[in-house]
Amino acid sequence: MALAVGLVVGLERGWSRRSAPAGTRVAGLRSFGLLGLLGGLAALAPREVGLALVAAGALLVIIGYSHESKAPRGHSVTSALASLLTLGLGWQAASGAAVEALAAAAVMTLLLASRTRLHGWLAGLSAAEVEAVARFAIVALVILPLMPDRPMGPLDAWNPRLLWLLVVLVLATSFAGYALARRLGPGRGLAVTAAVGALVSSTAVTASYARRLGASDAPAAALSGGILLAGAVMHARVLLLVGLMVPSALATLALVLGPALLVQAGLAALLARRTSHGGPGQPVALGNPLEFAPALLLVAMVMALAVLARWLKARFGDLSVGWLLALTGLLDVDAAIVTAAGLPAGSLSGPEMGLMLALPVMGNSLWKMLLCLALPGGRGGLVPAAGLFAGVAVAALIWSLLG
Repeated sequence: MALAVGLVVGLERGWSRRSAPAGTRVAGLRSFGLLGLLGGLAALAPREVGLALVAAGALLVIIGYSHESKAPRGHSVTSALASLLTLGLGWQAASGAAVEALAAAAVMTLLLASRTRLHGWLAGLSAAEVEAVARFAIVALVILPLMPDRPMGPLDAWNPRLLWLLVVLVLATSFAGYALARRLGPGRGLAVTAAVGALVSSTAVTASYARRLGASDAPAAALSGGILLAGAVMHARVLLLVGLMVPSALATLALVLGPALLVQAGLAALLARRTSHGGPGQPVALGNPLEFAPALLLVAMVMALAVLARWLKARFGDLSVGWLLALTGLLDVDAAIVTAAGLPAGSLSGPEMGLMLALPVMGNSLWKMLLCLALPGGRGGLVPAAGLFAGVAVAALIWSLLG
């Protein structure tokens, strides 16, 4: 196993330096394999002998790369670090953690092999994006694990970790949409712009495209297909959030929203076939994905709703909670999902919760249908409005049968 660790890393290191002149490479496939093997033997030897072997191997690596770094072309420290890590992983592989050592070696090899791609991605980052990544790392990797995972506050309605998880999910989804839109967006056509933009706000995509439908030279089929595709992405996003936060409701909600998602995606595909190209994508005004104010405002809304839901349950029973979720979702579907996740066990069964969460999603689609009818003027928005209505009609039919 220790030898395998070294060979996995050495394969990439040897390949990346394959064009270097003979005698100028410090370590390749064989050397990395021997480093892994040396670490494994050191772990099996008596402690003093093992430490001496590791120290000798590390010294050889340092001497070799210190000489190489003096070359006129210059070198990074990456290979030296990879060599030392291989030595350590070889030790770990022979110390009873072979699976973990091989997994770490595989990850290290992938990271080393992605040099060109990672450097290209880094070169394309703006200062604002670097700051956004740093902020998100603090939000998700520092603050979230420190949040208490227990009921607190009035009526034990607040779980701090669940509430902060909402902030993490909102920011993660928004930033993913922002990043995809920036990398794939305007130059890749209306369909791609709609799909990635819908990760941030499908309503924003719908409003932007519906306004453009009013122009006489607008690519109507591509714009209409983009609106329907954004609606399908919104349905998928809701199902993902429910699966993460209210898994008991996912099966029923998927039965209701799944066919609607397929209807809208299928109509979008048909419209895409009617045009020879997607049309030039134009940026959709999505705002800064890591603006904390909207996420924190959503959390405040969820906190208030959680207290209200528990009070209604105690005063009027479980059914009142379900309708509260439905009405909340008309304002913000995410708020309804998180409020449902924070309800006491047994407040609503999984199927009942799924049916209640389907209502705001259908209401959101109806709101987009009205935007399609109102913003373009004339009859320009009839096609996407009809597609959205078809999705709602299918969902409503299934909802009535299950309810």
